[in-house]
Amino acid sequence: MKIPFIKSSTLEFIREARQTPHYSLFDFLHGYVYARWPYLYIGVGKGKHPLAKKFAPLGKFANNVITKPRSDEPDGGVEFADTYHGKVVPLESASQLVMIQEDINIADLEQVIPYKRARSIVMKNPDKIVALECPCRAAMENPCLPLDVCLIVGDPIASFIIEHHPERSRWISREEAVQILKEEDDRGHVHHAFFKDAMLEKFYAICNCCACCCGAMNIHQKGIPMLASSGYVSVVDESLCESCGDCEAYCQFGALEMGAAAMTVNYEVCMGCGICVGKCEQGAISLVADEKKGIPLEIFSLVENVS
Repeated sequence: MKIPFIKSSTLEFIREARQTPHYSLFDFLHGYVYARWPYLYIGVGKGKHPLAKKFAPLGKFANNVITKPRSDEPDGGVEFADTYHGKVVPLESASQLVMIQEDINIADLEQVIPYKRARSIVMKNPDKIVALECPCRAAMENPCLPLDVCLIVGDPIASFIIEHHPERSRWISREEAVQILKEEDDRGHVHHAFFKDAMLEKFYAICNCCACCCGAMNIHQKGIPMLASSGYVSVVDESLCESCGDCEAYCQFGALEMGAAAMTVNYEVCMGCGICVGKCEQGAISLVADEKKGIPLEIFSLVENVS
């Protein structure tokens, strides 16, 4: 039934919300505000919006509610990063996420997504992909370009975004999504699969992030563990490294530093994004799986394991 003044994508969002376990009315209102006014929401969160100071008290109150433990979290200890977080994914893994051919439902990926909330991949109509102007970049005075590099994947969120932000978003094909990922990779930007409890407790977007604009990366660098490692770490073959320093300039996490004989990798800081691998003309850098860094988000393998 169509309800006057309420968009069809909003009704679908409501239907999905009612079917999502532990999803409260506050979660819905939070998710609606986040998706309906993302430029205001993120601009205020980054302190870049003119209304940032006025919204600060409301933000503190909302944060207290957001991080309050729920009945399914008896041990408590819920932090802000548990409610909104990104998983670093190398180019190949990011490309897989936009090439899914069928609906999938993989819940509670706690080994892959090491947070207490929003760690499921539930994709309905995965061919529905939207390129959205990045709210983080849009909030900056001199942002990295282009702006339309945030990929919203699957319904009801993709349709919600396109219906409410037609002037700042567009439908794209799977092939166009992969092309955007490749172009952003060439620019040295990191791919993150983002999850948010207010976004129906699941994966909803792939953002292509730079340390200068990305709010999540900024907060992560300040000590809030909002980003999870890809499950890989960069390794340098000193016999091939020519100490040119090209890769260091592209590392968004500051994990590379020139040593006495070759480039060195700060193991603790490296997030395994793989950007440096493609920037080394000598082929001296490679990504190596490391269980201590977590388990990679390889969606094709996950789907195969649950089918």
